[in-house]
Amino acid sequence: MSAEPGRSEAEGAGAPAGPGPDADGSGAPGDRRYEPAPGVGRLLIWILLFVLAAVAVVLGGVYFT
Repeated sequence: MSAEPGRSEAEGAGAPAGPGPDADGSGAPGDRRYEPAPGVGRLLIWILLFVLAAVAVVLGGVYFT
């Protein structure tokens, strides 16, 4: 039996699908890579934006009642 189209003989049907090692050769094939957490400054900006929106909603409700 031959391998699936687009796969080499070494990658037969039993080979795990997914990314291989990193470009520099480090890391195992099954390692997951996550993007870094947002910085404290970016988190503070989102919190201030949320608080500003909440204040605008409250002030708008007070103004229109």
